[in-house]
Amino acid sequence: MKQIFGAGFIAATLTLNLGGSALAQDRILISSDWGNVSAELADNDATRALVAMLPLTIEMDDHLRQEKTGDLPAALPAAPRQREFYAGTLGLWSSGDFVIYYRDGRVPDPGIVILGQVQGEVSVFDRPGEVTVKIEKAQ
Repeated sequence: MKQIFGAGFIAATLTLNLGGSALAQDRILISSDWGNVSAELADNDATRALVAMLPLTIEMDDHLRQEKTGDLPAALPAAPRQREFYAGTLGLWSSGDFVIYYRDGRVPDPGIVILGQVQGEVSVFDRPGEVTVKIEKAQ
């Protein structure tokens, strides 16, 4: 039988059928002097509000040698929370505290809103001190 569809069409169809999305706004780029990473975003109201703010520049501090934290320009809406996080998790502690976790762990109640997951090496943030990050939509 003659092949009618290309590999790109088949991959996009499989992605959509598995509940994912092939749209560029589902990914962001996080850039700093220490390195660059991309992240896949979670599907929730907080993440949609974050994407509407982009591009952003955030001053981030090291906290507990497990995460970088910084203030967003405005609060994000509530979304489901969880206590566990993993290296590469992007989260929201309070409604305006953006977090990049570079180690695994747990937070106390009420937990964090999961905004996404870094794809690749999040260890660029595993160093003491402040860092300025730019967050923008992936092209």
